[in-house]
Amino acid sequence: MNALDKPHPNVQDRLDYFDGLYGDSADPYGLRTRWYEQRKRAAVMAALPHQRYGHVYEPGCGVGELTVELAARCDHLLASDFSEKALALARDRTAHLPHVQLARHTLPDDWPVGEQPFDLVVVSEMGYFLDAGAMVRLAALAEASLASDGVIVACDWRHDFQARALSTDAVHGAFAATGLARIVLHSERDFLLQVWARDPRSVGQRSGLA
Repeated sequence: MNALDKPHPNVQDRLDYFDGLYGDSADPYGLRTRWYEQRKRAAVMAALPHQRYGHVYEPGCGVGELTVELAARCDHLLASDFSEKALALARDRTAHLPHVQLARHTLPDDWPVGEQPFDLVVVSEMGYFLDAGAMVRLAALAEASLASDGVIVACDWRHDFQARALSTDAVHGAFAATGLARIVLHSERDFLLQVWARDPRSVGQRSGLA
């Protein structure tokens, strides 16, 4: 069955799935131990076009490993997750970071409109749990929430898995359809990383080098 044809689970089914994951392990995806995950986070951080950001939103933060790295590059970070068990682990991981705020959000319904504008939105490994309509809504909300020089980052696993509801290409296609300029494309067999921005200039152009 193609990932796009899979029946989308309801909210309770998704919550049971994530609570089961985080109930059985404090790091079910091996974010702290796998070289693959460490390298992928390094790729995400290297793809950010600005050295530092003011206000950042990271939906789907999981146990908070990427959250910690993003926190080193911003003044305020709002990170959210669907699972309270994941958030409990993320709170422990970020307890030493007073500028990090954690919240439970069911997306796209709970998009933090009152917190915007955001200078950076990082949507990593969560869009493919949504159905196509919800993903289109999330992408539109992300674009509308950006500051004048705002940036959206999407990074997603490419292989199929049982809980996937949407293909990675469809997730990234929703962001591309917002009309923002794509300034980074990093494609590997395992993951796809793209960056879209209101300002279409490259980092070299922004720095006066090109």
